[in-house]
Amino acid sequence: MTKLQSGIEIPENSDFTLENLPFGVAEVIPGKFAAVTRIGNQVIDLEILEKLGIFSDSAFDFNSVFNKQVLNDFINLGKQAHKVVRKRLQEIFARDAQVDKKLFAAIHSAAIKPFTEVRMVMPVHVTDYTDFYSSIEHATNVGMMFRDPKNAILPNWRHLPVGYHGRASSIVVSGTNIHRPLGQTLPAGAEIPVFGPSKMLDFELEMAFVVGKSTGLGDRVKAENAEDYIFGFLLFNDLSARDIQSWEYVPLGPFLSKNFGSVVSPWIVTLEALEPFRTEGPVQDPEVLPYLKTEGKRNFDINLEVAIKTSNNDENVVCRSNFRHMYWNICQQLAHHTINGCNINTGDLYASGTISGPDPGSYGSMLELTWRGTKPITLKDGTERKFINDLDTLSMRGFSEKDGIRVGFGECITQILPAKP
Repeated sequence: MTKLQSGIEIPENSDFTLENLPFGVAEVIPGKFAAVTRIGNQVIDLEILEKLGIFSDSAFDFNSVFNKQVLNDFINLGKQAHKVVRKRLQEIFARDAQVDKKLFAAIHSAAIKPFTEVRMVMPVHVTDYTDFYSSIEHATNVGMMFRDPKNAILPNWRHLPVGYHGRASSIVVSGTNIHRPLGQTLPAGAEIPVFGPSKMLDFELEMAFVVGKSTGLGDRVKAENAEDYIFGFLLFNDLSARDIQSWEYVPLGPFLSKNFGSVVSPWIVTLEALEPFRTEGPVQDPEVLPYLKTEGKRNFDINLEVAIKTSNNDENVVCRSNFRHMYWNICQQLAHHTINGCNINTGDLYASGTISGPDPGSYGSMLELTWRGTKPITLKDGTERKFINDLDTLSMRGFSEKDGIRVGFGECITQILPAKP
């Protein structure tokens, strides 16, 4: 793949190259929202490009999709429409673009703004949300901590993508701060639970895909066709209160320990942009049932990291992992989710579950990194962390890079505030 040369300056190691062109929504001026993309440190207003006739020679009507506060209507136009927009953007913002001088001036004066001058908002209306549990390293680590280490993986885990339905209303965009949750916990050695702020607040390094095509009740998505129903990816921080979780999860699973806040990055990176970074997934043993079988490279080589910034602004990278470690791929997740006839909707989010690698430094949660608090992490300022403290800021980053081409997600950031009284 030949690297594209951009007419807009792109800083070295920028996530936002001409090969990327992610989609998001920004408040471009106070009270005015528009669909946008990003090249380097510049945000491009797609509504203004549409009004300038940039997409007028296509077979799609973009007239009423770029001026919304979410991308759902644009996503609903389908993959061919998304490809048309990306191709046209690559044409007009190429270094050697053949663009009329008057149009060129109009584009640069009206449609392009520095990223620092806009406010990114939630890119989609999340209709439903499902969280999977698809990293075998994470599942093994948790099983070793809470069950017999010799039987860390439960019997069903290698046969199906385990998941649960979460709450969509508390999924927020990067830059939104989250208050420490309150709830019931059972202290060690106690017989009666106590109530108060969680003492074991954790991050979970995840990615999520956005559904790009709805189905009807009773319909099923085949694994081999699942990518036709997936628009793209964003970073996902599934905050968790481990002490609340360990008390409440039997017999029905997570509830208050998970629904108080999850944070997504503002940019959705399309599958098309990630095409060069496909990779093989882990060998699945035993062989999966026929409806879960996939062929070809269905995983993606995406470098991931998590940093904790303390109140004195020291940043500490505590985890480096990769999305390629996922045992269950996105096609298998969607096929399993719909095999019973469950309908899906444009804007649904499906999170991967914690992404842990094989090495301790690649574990995707504090639960694993500190081994349930028994091995605290020492930060640059000399303080220790077993879990997340109040006023800690969590930053997740992700990017793919190959042959000099980089496609990334930017950052997913949230600060943990004290519990509300």
